[in-house]
Amino acid sequence: MTGVAPSREPMKWFKSSYSSNAGGNCVEVAAHPTAVHVRDSKVPAGPVLDVAPAAWAAFVHATAGPLV
Repeated sequence: MTGVAPSREPMKWFKSSYSSNAGGNCVEVAAHPTAVHVRDSKVPAGPVLDVAPAAWAAFVHATAGPLV
């Protein structure tokens, strides 16, 4: 975690199109100019991980497979 202050605005959460509704392990992401918020899709009222946008971009870049 980065110590990024959470946004007080309503967030629009997104889940990967690769996720199903079968109850698997999924996360949801909400982007904001000052932070990217990540939560467990099965527990939407649970804790939220707030990370800096640059850190999120680096994570996605490092974990993404080859683009098809």
